[in-house]
Amino acid sequence: MREVILSMFVSVDGYVENSTGQQDWNIDVFDDEMERHVGEQLDAADTLLLGRRTYELFAQAWPAEVGAVADKMNGIAKVVFSRTLQGAAWHNTRVASGDVAEEIAELKRLPGKDILIYGSAALARDLMRLGLIDEYLLWVHPVVLGDGRQLFEDFKDRVDLKLAGTRVFDTGVCILRYRPA
Repeated sequence: MREVILSMFVSVDGYVENSTGQQDWNIDVFDDEMERHVGEQLDAADTLLLGRRTYELFAQAWPAEVGAVADKMNGIAKVVFSRTLQGAAWHNTRVASGDVAEEIAELKRLPGKDILIYGSAALARDLMRLGLIDEYLLWVHPVVLGDGRQLFEDFKDRVDLKLAGTRVFDTGVCILRYRPA
């Protein structure tokens, strides 16, 4: 069965956005080695899940990009979870406005590769609460933001995780790979 994999950039103190709602704090350390790793992630997946805000940012940026990762991002099937978005112009994208658990269950039943979530902290929290994330890839960036939006913001439920692997990049970014315990 396909797995749902959350791949999220976080600061050392657990923030996914700074206090102005931006992720510009993680751009300076993104290098060729990390780009290759993203390409490998995309090769192992055939569906990308996005929340509306992340979708809008990605849909503005990725179609204008060039290169192997851009080709993969633009070509992969994308599902945007939104109750307000009326349509999606980015190639190979559809909007899902129904029950998130039912949509994920249907995607997991279909044949195919893994299902990735990039960014989309609110969607990720919804899926965590429903127990629908099979693997967490937390890209811990060597910065303390002190304020902003956290991945586990307002998260009251305990989720026990087991460390399944690590990867350290020359930039100081560490991927902590966890699976539900």
